[in-house]
Amino acid sequence: MYSEKVMDHFQHPRNMGEIENPSGVGTVGNAKCGDIMRIYLDIDENQIIRDVKFKTFGCGAAVATSSMATELVKGKSVNEALKVTNKAVMEALDGLPPVKVHCSLLAEESIHAALWDYAQKNGIQIEGLKPPKKDIHEDE
Repeated sequence: MYSEKVMDHFQHPRNMGEIENPSGVGTVGNAKCGDIMRIYLDIDENQIIRDVKFKTFGCGAAVATSSMATELVKGKSVNEALKVTNKAVMEALDGLPPVKVHCSLLAEESIHAALWDYAQKNGIQIEGLKPPKKDIHEDE
């Protein structure tokens, strides 16, 4: 079943919404289950994530992982945000059922997609950042 933290982030999501004129936006989905996650980043001139918001269409675990992912990157540098993995999201939520692990992958990939968008808009490279995946498959 779901941990108390998963239930809390599902019932009381942090940072839900969107940012007008974001520095970067990343959208990732899972065609099999239908979850879609969009992360908006507001990054300052020192490459610090000032604000982050999300919009997620999906199950409770998708909402919870989106919420936790935003908490993990807010106030961090773009390089620190790039290091937030699906495992870190799952650990911060005290775990996910095996059939919901893909939700944490969506969270990781949508952060990376938003960072990619930011880098493209600003003509910069972020070391270790790869082009985003638009679709996350269950077997990844």
